[in-house]
Amino acid sequence: MSKKNLAIFTILIALILDQVIKIYVKTNFILGEEVVVFDWFRIHFTENNGMAMGIEFGGKSGKLFLTLFRLVAVVAIIYWLKSTIKQKIHNGVVIGIALIFAGAVGNIIDSVFYGVIFNDSTHQIATLFAEKPYGDLFYGKVVDMFYFPIWSGDLPNWLPFVGGEPYTFFQYIFNPADSYITIGVVLLFIFNKQAFPKEQKSETLVDFLDQKKAGNR
Repeated sequence: MSKKNLAIFTILIALILDQVIKIYVKTNFILGEEVVVFDWFRIHFTENNGMAMGIEFGGKSGKLFLTLFRLVAVVAIIYWLKSTIKQKIHNGVVIGIALIFAGAVGNIIDSVFYGVIFNDSTHQIATLFAEKPYGDLFYGKVVDMFYFPIWSGDLPNWLPFVGGEPYTFFQYIFNPADSYITIGVVLLFIFNKQAFPKEQKSETLVDFLDQKKAGNR
């Protein structure tokens, strides 16, 4: 498989899986509903108005800015991916960038379109292509569902500022798109030498100076 086809395949599979899971949760769960798979893994339906991990960003205008910023970032990632494919860099780098792209696009789809194709999930199961959607274009909410409360308890008293406070690890709820971005970053870290090759300018300059010195002898 060519690197271009590998990138396209990775993006398509990742996006389809992301949207299928999100639409299933949105159309089968009431907001806040939870299914315990294991004690340390649960499907918990929540919606994110802002950035990852439930962080808000400047209200309604901030959300629009964030969505537009993501769109610009996606264009930059496309350029990066195309350059990587042309340079025939390791497949791990191609997959990593493709996953980051798919993750960004997956959450953009929620932010841009979900507000106009779903109704509200509060106290009811949402309907796809609802007559009365809950929001406007570009003001949709990102659907999150994966929750891993691996450990819950009180933090040791000797810890500064937070000692004795209740804490859950891992307390954040996320979605497949968030996972793609994390996995993509990990792959780029693993293949960092291929992903971020050192520039040869300094070496070329040194070679030039050495040649000049040799010529003057």
